[in-house]
Amino acid sequence: MDTFDVIVIGSGPGGYVCAIRCAQLGMKTALVEKYPTLGGTCLNVGCIPSKAWLDSSEKYADLVHHFQDHGIRADGITLDFGKMRQRVEKVVKEVGGGVNFLMKKNKITLHQGLASFKDPHTLKIAGKENREISGKYLVIATGSKPSTLPGVTLDKKRIISSTEALYLDQLPKTLLVVGGGVIGCELACVFNRLGTKVTIVEYADNLLVTMDRDIGLGLGKIFKKQGIDFHLNHAVSSVQVPDQKGPVIVVSSGVKTKESLELSADLCLVATGRRPYTEGLDLEKAGIKVNDRGRVVTGKDLRTSCPHIFAIGDVAPGPMLAHKASEEGVFVAELLAGQKPHLDYNLIPSVVYTHPEAASLGATEGQLLERNVAYSVGTFPIKALGRARASGESEGFVKVLASVPQDEILGVHMLGPRASDMIAEALTAMEFRASCEDVARSCHAHPTYSEALMEACLAACGSGALHL
Repeated sequence: MDTFDVIVIGSGPGGYVCAIRCAQLGMKTALVEKYPTLGGTCLNVGCIPSKAWLDSSEKYADLVHHFQDHGIRADGITLDFGKMRQRVEKVVKEVGGGVNFLMKKNKITLHQGLASFKDPHTLKIAGKENREISGKYLVIATGSKPSTLPGVTLDKKRIISSTEALYLDQLPKTLLVVGGGVIGCELACVFNRLGTKVTIVEYADNLLVTMDRDIGLGLGKIFKKQGIDFHLNHAVSSVQVPDQKGPVIVVSSGVKTKESLELSADLCLVATGRRPYTEGLDLEKAGIKVNDRGRVVTGKDLRTSCPHIFAIGDVAPGPMLAHKASEEGVFVAELLAGQKPHLDYNLIPSVVYTHPEAASLGATEGQLLERNVAYSVGTFPIKALGRARASGESEGFVKVLASVPQDEILGVHMLGPRASDMIAEALTAMEFRASCEDVARSCHAHPTYSEALMEACLAACGSGALHL
């Protein structure tokens, strides 16, 4: 039986990053993956293909609707949906090849097959060749799967999850999206730009309810301008395909009004979140506990109820984000190496890659109100930026929340172009517990989008934005 210092189960952004860092720190490391390709949900049916679709669909929409504003004219524009899908598949294949290269480069032993615990130190691997391996330490990084609503069955043909939506053979004329969260909004944006009529049904009274309320309100207004319809405060009770040749029927009722609503479309995308995936692991044989939501119970150092076994990523508590999983993977590796790693869950950014993008970090205004924290607010509209005007962008804002009287930045929330990149400056500032004045007095290049953060910080610290 092969024995390792560390065995990582699952090759997603948590698992493969953890394996790499363990190997870099001198540990004999093995990685177990049940699928034929590495990278987990993120690489294969999540972050990477969805961003490829978002990028291609944005280029198409710009050519059809916006390039003429720049003096660029084109006639006879057509959409080759099949070619666009091929590009997505090519991107996924290239990124997956990169992960395979990193495994070989770092001399990580890869085992292909389904892992299950035989005992707290031993794994059985069922694959082309059944085998057993043992490890001094083990890391569970098996990720998550799309969830659905009670009574709603995914047939993966007409009633689909994000997994199927990313690899459709044909572009639907109409699409119903159940769920106005990150996945629902991103894919609604993709299909709307390609010409599909999209309608979102959301249980809450706002889109993107996990982010600052102003983000969801702002995105809702922009979606309306873009032609996306949505019904908020509506609970979906059934999704049916009465006739295989007919439309998908979605029935919902108002959360407050109880008003019944019946909608139909070619396809229904159920985007109501994800659930941790631990099926087949036989966790009980290792004495590992899970909570009522199916997540592995961990302590502050990510140890499970079995001290030499760790859990990271979507299968563990916390936000289901790829970069959160990677941070946890590095944390565990460095902890095992005797280092003192740092992990602050308050400083894990959330990003939504719609157009415009949304990004959020730290406390929301609602959370500060609940905690009875004294705070100031500084906002700055994207349309007031010279760079935004030059680029034809006018939607969105940057919002900064700061403590009073200390002026420490407590939260930053962005809706606008390149928010996914701009949030990194806010993250650096908050990691070093900077004040709004610190950021405001830092010279920002002109003209740039990042000037919006500087201006919002000026407003929050009381100086007042310069260009508003």
